[in-house]
Amino acid sequence: MCGRRIELEVDDGGTRLDKFLAEQVADLSRSAIRRLIDAAQVTVSGEPVKASYKVRPGDLVVVCVPQPEPEEPAAEAIPLSIAYEDQALIVVNKPAGMVIHPAPGHRSGTLVNALLAHCPDLAGDSGDARPGIVHRLDRDTSGLILVAKNEQIRRALQRQFKARQVHKVYLALLDGNLEAARGRIEAPLGRDPRHRQRMAVVPGGREAVTEYRLLASLAGGDYSLVEAEPKTGRTHQIRVHFASIGHPVVGDTVYGRRRTRLPVPRQFLHAQRLGFTHPLTGQPLEFNAPLPDDLATVLHLLEQER
Repeated sequence: MCGRRIELEVDDGGTRLDKFLAEQVADLSRSAIRRLIDAAQVTVSGEPVKASYKVRPGDLVVVCVPQPEPEEPAAEAIPLSIAYEDQALIVVNKPAGMVIHPAPGHRSGTLVNALLAHCPDLAGDSGDARPGIVHRLDRDTSGLILVAKNEQIRRALQRQFKARQVHKVYLALLDGNLEAARGRIEAPLGRDPRHRQRMAVVPGGREAVTEYRLLASLAGGDYSLVEAEPKTGRTHQIRVHFASIGHPVVGDTVYGRRRTRLPVPRQFLHAQRLGFTHPLTGQPLEFNAPLPDDLATVLHLLEQER
């Protein structure tokens, strides 16, 4: 039974089908995509094809992701970098490459699996695949994420997010030279009508606002290092907003350029700072996460080009 239908229209040809899908469908792993192709759950213009098929402009690729069997996530002894913890909540410095919660293609190795081993009584009803999760970070975005230990705390923190009382600051490296030292992007976001697994600036989309501050222009203006502060919490907001003004996040193969001269292993986006009010004490809290080594290496190389 098809639980989710994904339709993708090909613009540029020449890419293997499995690679094309890995780039377009961020929440499915390469191995999951191969299994779907082998099971004839992927068609091109109505016909099942092999993973090695090279897509052509105008091809309509349809993926049928079967309805997952409901199951409770299992605890896994995965190391966590914890920035703060008390009886009510945890602030985790998530590494790049870690998915937040179990989903098709990612049944294990997620942040939730690790949290359940660390805190077995994490908030959530039976069968809840996202216990304790208050907000999300993309798989390839590193940095700070807030987790509630019980349902009362989760609801209180979610109210802060809804009221825009949570302060989030990301560090991002962008392609090109930003002219303004500060800026504000106000552009509504919704599903891309042509690529349903992507987001886009669309008329009638949900309100989305991102403010940014230029920290440095690097490599003779080829790149810009910025602090980005999303005032709303839309899916892929920072990535889509900067791409919409012609300065995509470096290393973002979905919304930006597929190739870069920099040895960047993933999108250069890091949730650096997180501030909120503790639901029990009323005390304002703020945490900072240093730039991880993979992105710090890229930044060091660019600074040497000055």
